[in-house]
Amino acid sequence: MSRQKLGQHFLSQISWRTRIAETLPVSPDSTWVEIGAGHGEMTELLATRARRVIAIETDAALASTLRERAAHSPAAANLPVETALPAKAVESAAPRGWPNVEIVHADVLSLDLAALAGDRFRVYGNLPYYITSPILTHLFRFADLIDSIHIVTQLEVAQRIAAHPRTRDYGYLSTLCQFYARPELIFRIPPGAFQPPPKVTSALIEMHLPGGRASLGIRDEPAFLKFLQLCFAHKRKTLRNNLRDTYAHDAVAKGLAAGALTDNSRAEELTLHQFAQIFTSLAA
Repeated sequence: MSRQKLGQHFLSQISWRTRIAETLPVSPDSTWVEIGAGHGEMTELLATRARRVIAIETDAALASTLRERAAHSPAAANLPVETALPAKAVESAAPRGWPNVEIVHADVLSLDLAALAGDRFRVYGNLPYYITSPILTHLFRFADLIDSIHIVTQLEVAQRIAAHPRTRDYGYLSTLCQFYARPELIFRIPPGAFQPPPKVTSALIEMHLPGGRASLGIRDEPAFLKFLQLCFAHKRKTLRNNLRDTYAHDAVAKGLAAGALTDNSRAEELTLHQFAQIFTSLAA
């Protein structure tokens, strides 16, 4: 499969890589899981900010090249910023390789990240746009171990993740991400920052965990997520109409009353707290 078919757009401009790195938490004792390591565009920068980096790359050729780079590249980032040595002497004096980087050739969706990391971790990823939602869903399986998630993705997807009720972009992806985390769109990234350039603008979005789940008291989280999907199944329909084929009329009426809603209320108007009230009422 070609790299373009894999949806890979590599962050080629060092200025943008540096700007992203400057937004990431500096946590020398932490483990970072990097999704879509590519040529190591961000891997080396992550390695200077963490005790351990697990760089995941699904493309076999890229993973092999990255292993070579991780083993033999000068670890110049570990040298003092100011040095009186000439450039050639600095290169020869620099330690070789990135000893705290592990390269994993795999599809992240197939990985048990808890077993891989072995402890708490943070996530950075330059995600193929078409698979952002499945990857986030997979990451949230390990939400109890994740401190933060920082991803570069399509601007429209980032806007949906961070959207609030009563806005155009608010939908199931918004509620999923906000149930597990507190998302914030940090900045936009132009197509020219990548090689090859995508046809759309990208964005860096930051998510700190936990999200709403910490206070909502949902006991059956998989059932709650299915409920949210059902609520947003048909955006033009009222919430009552989306729920009527699954729940009894009286139960839906009771649930709407629990959330202080009317028969004409729609999913995009509701907060996570209101969804939780209705779900709890329906599950009673």
